[in-house]
Amino acid sequence: MKERLIIFDTTLRDGEQSPGASMNRDEKLRIAKALEKMRVDVIEAGFPIASPGDFDAVQSVAAAVKESTVCGLARALDKDIDVAADALKKAKSARIHTFIATSPIHMEKKLRMTPEQVLEQAVRAVKRARQYSDDVEFSPEDAGRSNSDFLCRVLEAVIDAGAKTVNIPDTVGYSFPHHFGALIKELIERVPNADKAIFSVHCHNDLGLAVGNSLSAVLNGARQVECTINGLGERAGNAALEEVVMAVRTRQDIFPCDVGLDATQIVKCSRLVSNITGFPVQPNKAIVGANAFAHESGIHQDGVLKSRETYEIMRAEDVGWRANRMVLGKHSGRNAFRTRLKELNVEFEREEDLNAAFVRFKELADKKHEIYDEDLQALVTDTTHNAANDRIKLLSLKVSCGTDVTPHAAVSLALDGQEKHITANGSGPVDATFKGIEGIINSGCVLQLYSVNAITTGTDSQGEVTVRVDKDGRIVNGQGADTDIVIASAKAYINALNKVLDPVVRAHPQV
Repeated sequence: MKERLIIFDTTLRDGEQSPGASMNRDEKLRIAKALEKMRVDVIEAGFPIASPGDFDAVQSVAAAVKESTVCGLARALDKDIDVAADALKKAKSARIHTFIATSPIHMEKKLRMTPEQVLEQAVRAVKRARQYSDDVEFSPEDAGRSNSDFLCRVLEAVIDAGAKTVNIPDTVGYSFPHHFGALIKELIERVPNADKAIFSVHCHNDLGLAVGNSLSAVLNGARQVECTINGLGERAGNAALEEVVMAVRTRQDIFPCDVGLDATQIVKCSRLVSNITGFPVQPNKAIVGANAFAHESGIHQDGVLKSRETYEIMRAEDVGWRANRMVLGKHSGRNAFRTRLKELNVEFEREEDLNAAFVRFKELADKKHEIYDEDLQALVTDTTHNAANDRIKLLSLKVSCGTDVTPHAAVSLALDGQEKHITANGSGPVDATFKGIEGIINSGCVLQLYSVNAITTGTDSQGEVTVRVDKDGRIVNGQGADTDIVIASAKAYINALNKVLDPVVRAHPQV
């Protein structure tokens, strides 16, 4: 049998570091359950010490996930490690992932520590983590720009201290595949106790090489890849899980290892992450993009019709592509609604949350005849976003526009429980709506991004709107969905403003 390639998903931790991609506890739970259903080996649930909300999310994921190992990130500091261990107490299988930078520039400019001090702290951190768990992972941050001799010393020491996984991060996406693969091979050959640990990689995509670097590492002995759904992550993102998995599975003639994932869950998981974070998947994205298995060229179409293998190296069905299936309609009852949500890994802790989602479902069913899985996912996300403690709520919206009138919006909001009304003009109905909302809230935010995507096909499809706003350097995303694009836009903008009005101070790690 071939060796197992461990898939370590860090969508909930590193993916959340994408500007504006912050997720709440319930959203993290939904994604974690989808990852577990996909049979991901390790789920990095977050950075527990970052904030009380992060701690609660990691703790909740640890309690809910039974089939995957749940991991918490900690800097090489006693307090970080203690808090991570506390958050992971309820996990059936728990891992503590600790890190410290090892590159000259990071040690000198950021840590202001000598190499000997870094080595000592790395060993101390691993030993402390081992007091809580037998499964400890260590990462030398910015390993791609670290001195290989020093890396060997650090890795040997932390493995002796009890690290079972040593992860080599290309933190700033600086490496090239042939160099990075050679580094992994060198480390495995030179570290005397390398056989006592699994070598892992964590590659960023600043030069578009995260997947290439990861695969090169695997070919040179790495047996764990850290990645994210849709390549989500800091700056240009991380290695995309779907691309790593399908490259290894498709080219079994090259790779000496295989993955244990249920790849048919990939597309569903991709859409869920996109829906929750508000980061749309580009149509030409490998594996999960809308055009990934589409053929426009007449020659290509003819070839595929005669033999699929002429232009397709994978089957669309193998990664979860299939025609949208109608699952519910306006006559469907609460039990059918609950059952279908459960099949989509959505379960509500409180009956009142289910009732609120069911009311929204009925409202949607009155607007469009066919309700698809994607509609349900968007509905749940929209329900979650409209939390009871939101300071701003949309009460009503009326707009007028046309070829011979100035676009106009009448907006009614509840702000901290008080009704506010305003009218505003704009260059279009959305612009007028946003100006009306700002006329009431006066947030001072700068709109950086406005994006609309159809959730399903047809003119009655829900529109999913994402906005990104900047408030004094803090970037947040807002999402909203509705069959009316203007209402969806208002929901998205209000969702973003609610996040701005409820700031969360979070520590910001990097690996």
